[in-house]
Amino acid sequence: MAWGLPSSTSLVCFCQKLNRVKQLEESTTETSLQRCLATLDLTLLGVGATVGSGLYVLTGTMAKEMTGPAVLVSFSIAAMASLLAALCYVEFGARVPRTGSAYLFTYVSLGELWAFLIGWNELLGYLIGGASVARASSSYLDAIFSHRIRNFTMAHLGIWQVPFLAQYPDFLAAGVILLASTFVSCGARVSSWLNHVLLAINLLVILFIIILGFVLARPHNWSADEGGFAPFGFSGIMAGAATCFYAFLGFGVIAASSEEAQNPKRAVPMAIIITLGLVAVAYILVSTVLTLIVPWHSLDPDSALADAFYQRGYSWAAFIVAAGAICAMNTVLLSDIFTLPRIVYSMASDGLFFQVFAHVHPRTKVPIVGILVLGVLMAFLALLLDLQTLVQFWSITVLLTFTFVGTSIIVLRFDNSPPASSLGPAIPVGTEQASAPEPGQLRPALRPYLGFLGGCRPGAAVAWALGVLVSSAITLDCVLVFGTSALHLPPWGHTLLLLLSSVVFLLSLLVLWAHQQQHREDAFQMNYLTWLRLSIWLLIGLMVYFGYGIWHSKENQREMLGLTAIRGGLEEMAQALQPLSQALAQEPGHTEQHTSA
Repeated sequence: MAWGLPSSTSLVCFCQKLNRVKQLEESTTETSLQRCLATLDLTLLGVGATVGSGLYVLTGTMAKEMTGPAVLVSFSIAAMASLLAALCYVEFGARVPRTGSAYLFTYVSLGELWAFLIGWNELLGYLIGGASVARASSSYLDAIFSHRIRNFTMAHLGIWQVPFLAQYPDFLAAGVILLASTFVSCGARVSSWLNHVLLAINLLVILFIIILGFVLARPHNWSADEGGFAPFGFSGIMAGAATCFYAFLGFGVIAASSEEAQNPKRAVPMAIIITLGLVAVAYILVSTVLTLIVPWHSLDPDSALADAFYQRGYSWAAFIVAAGAICAMNTVLLSDIFTLPRIVYSMASDGLFFQVFAHVHPRTKVPIVGILVLGVLMAFLALLLDLQTLVQFWSITVLLTFTFVGTSIIVLRFDNSPPASSLGPAIPVGTEQASAPEPGQLRPALRPYLGFLGGCRPGAAVAWALGVLVSSAITLDCVLVFGTSALHLPPWGHTLLLLLSSVVFLLSLLVLWAHQQQHREDAFQMNYLTWLRLSIWLLIGLMVYFGYGIWHSKENQREMLGLTAIRGGLEEMAQALQPLSQALAQEPGHTEQHTSA
């Protein structure tokens, strides 16, 4: 039998298979996992997954090589960008309270192929992230013992000079991963308890760093004599923000643990918002005190916080910081090992991955096969590979994941057939069709002005606008980053592409806005009234501050007392000098000079 070209019908069926979405059952609360995590457990799990190497390692690297003291601005910008991604996770967590994180979100909105690619992408990201955190933790622990572990290993096994491999096998990092995998395999309650203990130590150390840091602060370190506040300029601040973006990734762990939450529709959104707020405050305050303790150019990028206290003569504080760093990184490692098997479990339960990974232990109620297999694989990566060359993939996987999650939210909002697990019943189309358009259709008020879009089937114009939006955003980013360097564009070409991509981006947003979205009262969405109330509240607060607070502040009173004391001193000095000036005015020589003049 001769093999011919596939027919058009078979190609259409094949493409439909790639883009089929997951249909969720009504009973989404039924799960083989154990629902034992409260809002506090999810919040602590998210904070523990976020505050790690980004706080103890990344702050020093960014401050010395990218931003200077403006590192706090970079963290603020990254926190705002992460807030937008977190709001997408919040809305998805309220709509779809199931395990799977970005994988499941993509599956119920974009389709099967994209969901598998995102799940595979998350698999790589968590493996690399966990292995790199384990190596950083072992380096801190080795530094406490004056690098004796590293020296012993290199003396007996030699130094490797192989590309992509580390200079020596890190047995300590591999052992830490295997130990953490053992704790996670004991059940969600055991790993949550261990996470609480390590996180409590980490938070106490962070509070210690902030308090002692402000006590030792020297504002002169931000002066022009030390290079100024932003020695690398605005480009350095933005480069730092892009670098530290992956430091705000803990809320993905919360979304992946939603199937083990007691009340996921309420606990997941609350835990995500609280986690991001606490982590942003911690990053900004720690990065502030870091550059106030010592000048930014004298920081050690590998262990900046510990070295900063050591430079000021507080060696005992450096040991406390090192202990907190070890606890923080092991908390992140514990969260990575906790999350990764659950994503693979969700893929295996859907039939997209090997079925053995969907096996749940009957007593501990955890995906035991995924924990053991992926834990060993992560330990193997930490043992042999030079992860410095692979960490760049970490940021790429995070960016790709957030892009797909944001795109999935837009698709789901304009979809006319929401998943069955959405919160609350959908509005019957037959009863409301006369008064309100279907999701994905043009708004009635705009049909006289945008009639050319009214002929499209529901969702078609939205899909095209979404594709153009993503393409124009990528083009805009490339022009901003590579326009004058890699692309070698002339000034007029750079400006023209910048304007065109910006205009297309805004037009795509307008097209999306012109179409009807889903309105579900109990889904976690912030409508315009919420933003309006928040804006009014902030405006009232600013009026109170500028009308009363700024004038009655104790700091203002202290300044006024200082000015009053200076004014009183000047008046006393003037009164003391008045007799002297009168005596000088009455001298004969002085009088003759005035007469001759």
